[in-house]
Amino acid sequence: MTRPIILTGDRTTGPLHIGHYAGSLRNRLQFQDSHEQFLLLADTQALTDNAHDPGKVRRSVIEVAIDYLAVGIDPEKSTIFLQSHLPALAELSMLYLNFVTVSRLERNPTIKDEIRARGFGRDIPAGFLCYPAAQAADISAFEATVVPVGEDQAPLIEQTNEIVRRVNMVARQRILPEARAVIPPSGRLPGVDGKAKMSKTAGNAIKLSASPEEITAAVRAMFTDPNHLRIEDPGQVEGNVVFAYLDAFDEDCVALEELKHRYSRGGLGDSKIKNRLEDILQALIGPIRQRRTELAKDHAYFVEVIRKGTEKAHDKTEATKRKVIEDLGLFTL
Repeated sequence: MTRPIILTGDRTTGPLHIGHYAGSLRNRLQFQDSHEQFLLLADTQALTDNAHDPGKVRRSVIEVAIDYLAVGIDPEKSTIFLQSHLPALAELSMLYLNFVTVSRLERNPTIKDEIRARGFGRDIPAGFLCYPAAQAADISAFEATVVPVGEDQAPLIEQTNEIVRRVNMVARQRILPEARAVIPPSGRLPGVDGKAKMSKTAGNAIKLSASPEEITAAVRAMFTDPNHLRIEDPGQVEGNVVFAYLDAFDEDCVALEELKHRYSRGGLGDSKIKNRLEDILQALIGPIRQRRTELAKDHAYFVEVIRKGTEKAHDKTEATKRKVIEDLGLFTL
């Protein structure tokens, strides 16, 4: 039986953090047994707002690949590949830009939010504005029907499907499948500072390679409830960064609910919930950090993993590109 195809991946702008683990990586560990999974090292996309520092993007390819393997991604089950080495993706991106307007790209809520967050104003890199068409190329080139994303990324999948439907309409046949967004129930983790979403660029994340001391410092610095001044005071659970992390990583749901109840009625100090979270994160990150250290010693191994995965992805995307060109009725040689 043919397994459904799933496409997911990460921008190569630095090592991954526990927000990536909660939002996508642990789901990928399950998907690799039930789906044909392609994992994108999105170096071309990373350049859309890092073109001034291509060296950072290049170095981060290795960082992200090591993180994939360290958390348990099996290259025999999942195909890890490099975006910039697949010319079919760039060719399909250019083709798809003929099926979407500039005004539609500008109206995409995800793009609008990211443009505002980066302070581009009207000086928007063209590659950044056109990213929805590029993502449509990434997804459709693998004929993926499942794409795990955060809730804020769902409009991008919607626009991918708009482009796919337009291509199918012009071709007068269903040459490309639509994709379904899979959104994790835990949502996106806040940064340890409580002020924004966890982000590599904002410096408010806990890396998967974090040392024990870095984990301790991050948890100690987390915001809880500013009005919870004394242990006996009732505390606020909603909006409390520590509880947001416990919701994501504490597997003992019964004990966690009891903690929330005690904290809400008063009688539970912030140090108690921070100690619990620290123990959980140390137990989670410790083995990943150890595997990461061992993997980093064998540079040739993970380079070979990327090379083999990229070769497989190249064959798949070239076949899809040829099919799209032929079925649209373009001239072929």
